[in-house]
Amino acid sequence: MIDRTAPLRTALLAPLCLASASPAPARDPQLWVSNEVSNTISVIAPRSNAVTATITVGRRPRGMALSPDGRTVYVALGQDDAVGVIDVAQGKLIRTIPTGRDPELVAVSPDGATLFVSNEEIAHASGVDVRTGRIKFSTQVGVEPEGIAVSPDGSKVYVTAETSNTVSVLDAATGRLRKTIPVGENPRTVAVAPDGRRAYVTAEAGGNVTILDVATDSVLEQFPIRDGKTKPVRIAFASDGRRAYVTEGAAGTVSVVDPATRQVIDTIPVGKRPWGIALAPDGHRLYTADGRSNQVSVIDTDTRQVVATIPVGDRPNDLLYVP
Repeated sequence: MIDRTAPLRTALLAPLCLASASPAPARDPQLWVSNEVSNTISVIAPRSNAVTATITVGRRPRGMALSPDGRTVYVALGQDDAVGVIDVAQGKLIRTIPTGRDPELVAVSPDGATLFVSNEEIAHASGVDVRTGRIKFSTQVGVEPEGIAVSPDGSKVYVTAETSNTVSVLDAATGRLRKTIPVGENPRTVAVAPDGRRAYVTAEAGGNVTILDVATDSVLEQFPIRDGKTKPVRIAFASDGRRAYVTEGAAGTVSVVDPATRQVIDTIPVGKRPWGIALAPDGHRLYTADGRSNQVSVIDTDTRQVVATIPVGDRPNDLLYVP
């Protein structure tokens, strides 16, 4: 028998279904920490400074990046030769993408379609299609590549080489090497300032920072971090660009830099071997991954004091603030 009331019931139920499909409530901000020996990611609630979840990932997780839509975290899995793909809402590893040998750090194109990784062991940098997992290019760069960043327009990729003391500039679409730029000794991180006009490169052994002009890919200036012996590693910028914060692994400190004067204006003691660094969007809380203390330090940027420490996994390396 044909149920002739079915269309009517469907029509009556449709508005009810639409009414119940209200937008999901906004998620609280999170701080993600990669623990490279524990093979986990610790998820911290910044409001309580408590670890709320621990996500098991692959082997030797290090660099992380957030998709432009904020729904996905990518983590380089150095001993799996892959990048792990984690759904933020589920807090779960949903797939891995092969990225070539020994990925160290990872960056995402502005459109979210391509991952860029530094392949440290083989001295390459690779571009990978997020949707298909296809490796679009793998380009030879300097020896021991680590830091990686994408220009704001998505056209170029910058890759540091620790042993070659250079930054390679690649075409983001083809992987073609556009330029090789000498910088300080043992460069670790390249970070683009908020205005998109300058890129800052830390040199761990050199104890300095080199400023690059993004438009011309030329060196504008190089300035020291304190006495040049503190081993600067990674950089976080305030959203207005008026302050930069630099982790210093050997010193166990964070230096506060005025980019306008290229001067260190303060130094904040944290745990042992701080590597990763992240700044809350409002600029009031700064976080460091203290690799040899197995903790995250929470810094009040107004008082420039550590206000809390959060125990995490073994050998925390990178930090990612997920708004």
